[in-house]
Amino acid sequence: MAGLVAQGVSLAYTGVGRDTVALEHFDLSVAEGEPVAIIGPSGCGKSTLLLLASGMLCPDAGRLLVGGKEVTGPRLATALILQDFGLLPWKTVFHNAALGLEVRRVTRAERRERAMSSLARVGLAEFVDAYPGELSGGMRQRLAVARALALDADLLLMDEPLSALDALTREDLQDLLLELWRQRRHTCVLVTHSIEEAVFLGRRVIVLSPRPGRVSAVVDNPRMGEPGYRNTSEFYERCVELRRLLAEEGAVGALVDRETGRVEVGEGA
Repeated sequence: MAGLVAQGVSLAYTGVGRDTVALEHFDLSVAEGEPVAIIGPSGCGKSTLLLLASGMLCPDAGRLLVGGKEVTGPRLATALILQDFGLLPWKTVFHNAALGLEVRRVTRAERRERAMSSLARVGLAEFVDAYPGELSGGMRQRLAVARALALDADLLLMDEPLSALDALTREDLQDLLLELWRQRRHTCVLVTHSIEEAVFLGRRVIVLSPRPGRVSAVVDNPRMGEPGYRNTSEFYERCVELRRLLAEEGAVGALVDRETGRVEVGEGA
């Protein structure tokens, strides 16, 4: 398994007439096999962090390490799941699932075995000859997960992968991601705007400040993964705590009593 460490990471995007600093002197440590959720205001560098961790971007300063080795480019055992699924509409379900293996030049026989196994694990084995356009949103997201599973990744990075789904489908996919983590114990970093999703899938929830992103709070969530956790008072308390912290960062429309910590949700929450 591979832990993730960010040490003094800074990155700015160059625009017309000015630079936009996404991350500045950013530090974070994720242990091997730990599921972490990252939440914060829009534009605070959450997605940038995942692109850096995946090796698709290089920092202006600082460094990222995965499994103790500095990230200098895309890593074979890292999988990134994006919000738009990243599927190729002209390829079948099977070929989409096997795409990462093909890029890595895995043999045809092994590609078939691993892709079929991953599709079976997410409930898509009977749709191998279908195309993404024939699938529902939830099925397309399952396909994106299957592609990551086929890589046998020890680091799974997810950038708001469930945000476009309806509530019931979203909960179903959350359950799938949790079950896969229980089985594989891979290191997982999830970026989300959903407080409930962060609490359900993160053993720790990292709250980022407005841009440039920094870690403003860390909420420990030790009961994550327990059966029925969604229906417990502890789950609700963690959600309230996170909403208060995000309100203080200006990320949700909530009024916070700073003495009692009580949250009253206003417009824009």
